[in-house]
Amino acid sequence: MNRFSNDISTNQKENSQKIAMRVSGVSIAVNLLLSLFKFLAGILAHSGAMVSDAVHSASDVLSTFVVIIGVKLSGKKSDEDHQYGHERMECVSSIILSGLLLVTGVGIGIAGVEKIIAGTSGENLMAPGRLALVAAVISLVVKEWMFWYTRAAAKKIRSGALMADAWHHRSDALSSVGAFIGILGSRLGYPILDPAASVVICLFIGKAAIDIFKDAIDKMVDHSCDEETISRMEKVIRAIPGVIQIDLLKTRLFGAKIYVDIEIAANGEMSLRDAHTIAEKVHHTMEEEFPDVKHCMVHVNPAEKDY
Repeated sequence: MNRFSNDISTNQKENSQKIAMRVSGVSIAVNLLLSLFKFLAGILAHSGAMVSDAVHSASDVLSTFVVIIGVKLSGKKSDEDHQYGHERMECVSSIILSGLLLVTGVGIGIAGVEKIIAGTSGENLMAPGRLALVAAVISLVVKEWMFWYTRAAAKKIRSGALMADAWHHRSDALSSVGAFIGILGSRLGYPILDPAASVVICLFIGKAAIDIFKDAIDKMVDHSCDEETISRMEKVIRAIPGVIQIDLLKTRLFGAKIYVDIEIAANGEMSLRDAHTIAEKVHHTMEEEFPDVKHCMVHVNPAEKDY
């Protein structure tokens, strides 16, 4: 049996953390300014949908702090008590983030339903002003830009928590679309559409929370890689000289990283040194072709039949 472990270099970890911290800093600054602007616009223009959207943006600030903590903890070096590293702390961060999203969404939905009930009971609902409409457009543009900006950084450093934060931005952009439609409809003579927009925003936020939670749980419970990735791994392994066949290939997600167990069959008559060389080649090739692989264990079996 040959065991090889692939620990990410200190420089790479530090670079990833710098990128995550820079993106998080931009996210906090933008969300603080945007949420304050939307809140004031909602109050001045008498728009419940815009106030709800402002609360959603404000929750982004808290979620970004959760991401910062998760990235910091997951980047810690392996120690005696955590010999496989701390990558799963990002999953914990994502789960907390999904919970914050869900609570925010439910709160916005309840407020919207209460206003709808009040409107249908005869209470006069005030149509929002033009400022709320302008705020919705600005919010949509800014949050969509933040989604693509954060998503690109998350893909570059392979951060699940940062990717969750990116989708939080997208859910905020979608909520701004709902707010825009509700405010516009209300100004056109259907005031009940403003609180109805808040309920739609609630549904968008809830879906984002569920998706983030599911992804984090998959990484926490050793979920295997997707079929496409496994097929690519099999193809890479079979192309290595000396590998007659693959007897076993198991994968499991460990936070944002992948652990792989491989059993290959090789010529049973070859020397231990030659078998070791083949196993080492499999190991190094897996690391080169799949950067997310953190740990790869290769076991060599004697082939029952040589080809």
